Amino acid sequence: MPSQTPGQLFIGGALGGYASKAMNSSNITHHKDRAIIEHRIKVLNFFDRYGAEATKEAFGISRSTVYLWKQTLARHRGHLVNLAPASRAPKTRRRRTTDPLVANFIVANRQLYPKLGKDKLREMLLPVCTKAGVNCPSSSTIGRAINDLKAQGSLSKYVKLSINGRSGKLHDLKRKTRITKERRGDYYPSLPGDLVQMDCVVKFINGIRRYVISAIDYNSEFAFSMAYASLSSAKAKDFLDKFIQIAPFGLKRIQTDNGSEFYKLFHEACLGLGIKHYWNYPRSPKMNAKIERYNRTIQEEFVDYHLDDMAYDLNSFNYQLMDYLLWYNTERPHWTLKLKSPLRALLESLQLPLAESNMLWTSTQDLR
Repeated sequence: MPSQTPGQLFIGGALGGYASKAMNSSNITHHKDRAIIEHRIKVLNFFDRYGAEATKEAFGISRSTVYLWKQTLARHRGHLVNLAPASRAPKTRRRRTTDPLVANFIVANRQLYPKLGKDKLREMLLPVCTKAGVNCPSSSTIGRAINDLKAQGSLSKYVKLSINGRSGKLHDLKRKTRITKERRGDYYPSLPGDLVQMDCVVKFINGIRRYVISAIDYNSEFAFSMAYASLSSAKAKDFLDKFIQIAPFGLKRIQTDNGSEFYKLFHEACLGLGIKHYWNYPRSPKMNAKIERYNRTIQEEFVDYHLDDMAYDLNSFNYQLMDYLLWYNTERPHWTLKLKSPLRALLESLQLPLAESNMLWTSTQDLR
C-alpha cells in the first residue's frame, strides 16, 4: 500500500489521472459528501480524456460546469474537499420578531414567577390578546420568544447557587458543557499511530489506592504505562504528553472509555494537538479489546509482583515499570505479531534497518 502523509489520501484506480497528477489530494475519507466528490473526479478525468460532448452525453454535465469545478480546484490549490457541493443555506436569514405586547407580558410575569412555563403563560396571555385585538401566539411561539428574550438579556437566566462550606461564600453552579462524543464506528486502522487505545486500572493495596494509565497502539501493539497516586484529567493529559514523547510514530486517533479522567484537560489536549478522540459506548469494554487485554498482561507479568513499591514508593515502581516496558516493546514475543516484539514488527513494516534501542524514559518519573 502506498505511504500516506498526514492530511492526504492516495487516489488510484478509477480516480487516478486528473486527481493524482493535477491536485494536492486532501483527505476526503470521512467527508460526508465523499461519494459526490469522487463522482466529480471521475467526470473531470472523463472530460480530459474524451472531451465536452462525450461528457455531456455520458453524465449530462456541461462544459461550463466542468470548467467551474476546475477553477474551484485551482483557486484552492487542488484540495479535493472543495469539489463538495456548497451550502445552499441563505446568507441573510429572516429574524424572528415578537409583538411588544407579548414580549412585555412575558417579561413582567417571568420576573414575578421565574418558573412559569410557556403553556401557562399562553392561558394568561389569551384574554390580554383578545382585549387588544391581537392574535395570541401558540405555546411553541411563546417558548421561542422566551429564549430570544433570554439571549437579549431581557430575562434573567436561571442561576443555581451553592454555599462553600469553608469560606461561606455563594457561587454559581454552572452547567457542565456537554461534549459531543464521536464513536469509532467501523473505522479500522491500517498504520501505526492511526488508533491508540487508552484505559486506567485501579489497584487497592492495604487501603491505598493507586492508578495505572496505559496506552497501546492498535496496529503495532507498542504499549506504555504509568502509575499515579491520584486520577484526574490533568494526570491523563500528563500521560498523553509522555506517550507522545516516547512513541515511535505520530498519534492521529485515541479511543477511550467514558471515565472522568478523559474529559476536560485530556480532551482539550487532544483537540489542541489535532488528535481525534473516540469514545466507547457506555458499559462496552469489548470496544477497547486491545487495551483490556494489555491491562491483564501488565498486571499478571509486572504489577502484581510489585504492589509494595506501588503503594509506598511510586517513583521506584515507575522506574522498574520503565525497564519492563523496554523489554515488553523491544524483546518480548507477541503471538499477534507472529512472535515478534512490537518495535521489531514496526521496523519491519516500515522496512527500516534494525538497531539497538536508545530510548530513555527516565525523565517520566517525577510523579509523586
